[in-house]
Amino acid sequence: MTKEKSQLKEFVEAVSVLQWVLSFLFLGVACIILMVYLMFTSLWPLSALCFVWLVKDWQTPERGGRRTTFVRKWKVWEHFTEYFPIKLVKTADLNPNKNYIFGSHPHGIMCAGAFACFSTESCGFAETFPGLKSTLAILAGLFRIPLLREYLMAAGLCPVSKPSLAHLLSKSGKGNAVVIVVGGAAESLASSPGINRVVMKQRKGFVRTALEYGADLVPVYTFGENELFQQVILSEGSLGRRLQDLFKKIMGFAPCLFVGERLALLPYRRPVTTVVGSPISVPKCVTPTQEAVDRYHGLYMDALTKLFHEHKVSCGLSKSHKLEII
Repeated sequence: MTKEKSQLKEFVEAVSVLQWVLSFLFLGVACIILMVYLMFTSLWPLSALCFVWLVKDWQTPERGGRRTTFVRKWKVWEHFTEYFPIKLVKTADLNPNKNYIFGSHPHGIMCAGAFACFSTESCGFAETFPGLKSTLAILAGLFRIPLLREYLMAAGLCPVSKPSLAHLLSKSGKGNAVVIVVGGAAESLASSPGINRVVMKQRKGFVRTALEYGADLVPVYTFGENELFQQVILSEGSLGRRLQDLFKKIMGFAPCLFVGERLALLPYRRPVTTVVGSPISVPKCVTPTQEAVDRYHGLYMDALTKLFHEHKVSCGLSKSHKLEII
């Protein structure tokens, strides 16, 4: 039996989640507007200094960033995690003397499970996988925005770019777990309650990277991620869907039309369980062949499917639920 939460506790959790949602949606735009606004005030030197620092510090995000334990252990993340709640489940031990690429599925609207488990310490990643350091790789363009980039790096986030992945997997020692949300923006457009669909059949870049650096592949599935928001799914070929796809192609992320529980922004209080599967041993091959990429991509899809079916019932789904891979 779980202890009933007080109204104050529920309020604090809701505020913690709301600040995260607002940051996800508007913080980047707010930082850009602030910098431009300051340029036309007496405080313009501050804006100028920020841009000078941006140029000087341009490569830092792709060189491991500047993570701080202080930010990752903020109390607000504990309240954030308890709102749903979010839980991290380990199915196998991972050797801290190796590097890994975690493939995270599904994207959902905002990747709440991946963020809580791999960019904060609220789910106990360090205790669950001793010796491993998790790094969630996200859209590289976000690290070009003044102020926002500092916040992202402090939380241990890094760009999902070739130089960034190369640094983490070859120049940062061992025990690195780089988390890539494989489906990306395309998968977010397919996010809806009751749907278990991942975009992966043609996503093979992460497998090629694993082969190039000899990083083992680890499938990760977050049950409940698609249950957090109701999304308006536009039909293929419609004007709205074509505009979404065009925006995604230009900006790298998709503008989803969604609503939540309260204020239309708060996600529904649904249990979220991130299950980390067993590693797939990958040999190092500086120039992997397409045949090798296809082989390990197939092994990965099989492992993800097996992980889904082994844990779907314990994570709240029925035996009849299927995993659709597109």
